[in-house]
Amino acid sequence: MKKTVLCLLLIVTSCCVFGQGRNLLSKKYTLQDLQELLIPHNQWTPFPTLDDRAGWAKADQTMLKKYIEDAEALLDYEWPTVPATASLAIARTGNRQVYENISFSKRATLGTLLLAEIAENKGRFIDQIVNGVWSICEESWWGASAHLPPSKEYSGLMDVTQPIVDLFASETGLLLAWTDYYLGEKLDIISPQIRKRIYNEVDHRLFQPFMTKYHWWMGESNDGRGPNNWNPWICSNWINFVLLLEKDKEKRSSMISRSLAILDEFINWYPQDGGCDEGPSYWGGAASRMYSCFALLNLASNDAFRYVFDDEKIKNMGRYIYRAQISEEYFLNFADADPKVDISAAQVYLYGKDIQDKDMMEFGAYYVKPAPVFRSNAFYMNFFALFTQAELKNAPKRLPLLKDVWLPDLEVMVARDKAGTTDGFYVAAKGGHNAEAHNHNDVGSFVVYYNGQPLLIDVGRGTYTARTFNSRRYEIWFNCSDYHNLPTVNGINQRCSIEHRATNASYKPGQTPSFSVDIAKAYPSEAGINKWMRTVELQRGKQVRIKDDIDLSKAQSVTQHIMTCYPSEIKKEGQVTVHYKTKEGQAIDFTITYDPRQMEASVEKIKLESEEDAGVLHKWGDTIHRINFKVSNPRNKDSFTFIVKPAS
Repeated sequence: MKKTVLCLLLIVTSCCVFGQGRNLLSKKYTLQDLQELLIPHNQWTPFPTLDDRAGWAKADQTMLKKYIEDAEALLDYEWPTVPATASLAIARTGNRQVYENISFSKRATLGTLLLAEIAENKGRFIDQIVNGVWSICEESWWGASAHLPPSKEYSGLMDVTQPIVDLFASETGLLLAWTDYYLGEKLDIISPQIRKRIYNEVDHRLFQPFMTKYHWWMGESNDGRGPNNWNPWICSNWINFVLLLEKDKEKRSSMISRSLAILDEFINWYPQDGGCDEGPSYWGGAASRMYSCFALLNLASNDAFRYVFDDEKIKNMGRYIYRAQISEEYFLNFADADPKVDISAAQVYLYGKDIQDKDMMEFGAYYVKPAPVFRSNAFYMNFFALFTQAELKNAPKRLPLLKDVWLPDLEVMVARDKAGTTDGFYVAAKGGHNAEAHNHNDVGSFVVYYNGQPLLIDVGRGTYTARTFNSRRYEIWFNCSDYHNLPTVNGINQRCSIEHRATNASYKPGQTPSFSVDIAKAYPSEAGINKWMRTVELQRGKQVRIKDDIDLSKAQSVTQHIMTCYPSEIKKEGQVTVHYKTKEGQAIDFTITYDPRQMEASVEKIKLESEEDAGVLHKWGDTIHRINFKVSNPRNKDSFTFIVKPAS
């Protein structure tokens, strides 16, 4: 039971062990300082007010027109209630989408209507906005049903007397605060009760519990683990709606002061190399949200927090997003990260601009769209995008596509054949531990891409369900080491805990860069592994070589696994053929060579049948194959070599 609880805790919080206790934010200013630094509520205009039409003329007009067009289709939107059974589904069946589809749709609708009314300023969308505000305020729970405590006390329904601050409750407070900021006077004309309701609901559901209760995401856990992306995500929303809604000067500064101390817990624990163990698709909820906190604080204090951009860790946290890039489409997706990432051009560009990183600015500008998609989460980013779009369109655009990356704290390496291009091989590998945020048991795993397209992959995550974040997480196949590019030893796979980790990880750059790591401790003692030294080597312009040198206390069985998203077959002994395709659809065969005297190869197509598998289908299609190399006569001391190269 203790192990089950530990693994559950490990997957929902970050376990970085690099805390330095620097308190970059909270040690700078006293509470009295903040009272003087923060621009008074009635004077703070982070973006042009509704009546400042000259100010809004400077915003991107194409985007504003698109918001109006989208909102016109919502004029007859029927605001749904959220039935109890939708929330109960998480406890009854593990399904979270039933609830979230309703909840997220309502918020996206309100956000679109609000932006359209700001753009047009004719009152055409006001009644629908009022309906939306009132409907959301009448909900029992603003968060996600999946974020309710998994106990009989709740059983899928919120205790409305004990509010909890989760990601989406904070997103809701953010949206309502911007509604109040832009339409407050118009809402008062309709009824003074609307703004009063907004403040009272935010106060009860967010202000009070945030200020009086400790939530697990705020800081270090009882067993010494640090916070994950929930911390900066919620803090960024918190800073927003405090600045927008709270008029009392002392309360306002006190709440900002508390958010700074909480955000420091996240920064203190983050590795110095800036590596995000949740992966690039979670960077948007981690370092990116931290940056949003800085941007908002600077807007509210005449740049009193600009000093943070001189900090090397803060710079590295930003740079991670392009350091983890594989190609225009693909990013490194260890753990629960997705292989493709929705890049917020404005957010990345502005972060790069503030830390004076040309690569990051050009990377962000590369992803600018003619009319960026409306963002219902991080709603404030719609405003930043509106007023950054012209600069983004004219900014230099380039993907850095770094030749070598080594993150020594995270223990992740990246190497490609040539800098600045996706041509040829790309290889990445990891050490780390099996208690990372959104953990997969994957110490020592690797990926190989060619010409920017996947070849040997990390499957990543599927659709989130109740068991994704409970004691049954490792019943899901793609979270387990035997569905990564890793061995099963004496019938045993890697385990989840901070103790199950890599040792002696190192990286040697150069013409033939190589990553070495001992993965023995990632397995429990019953696996009988004294040493398992894995070396992943890129022989630039030629091939990728994986070599394992092993020392076992017992040698009953050993099976190596390699995952790919292409059909594969064994045409002859000692060689597995992977039928890779280029982005343009051109077929190119690759081979994985092995010693047939040591191993017997087989290929299996993974059946995608469970509810979680729907997410795998969405990302990869029905294409996942596992190649298994069963050692014929296991020995206590041995070595295995695999060569990945284009078929001759």
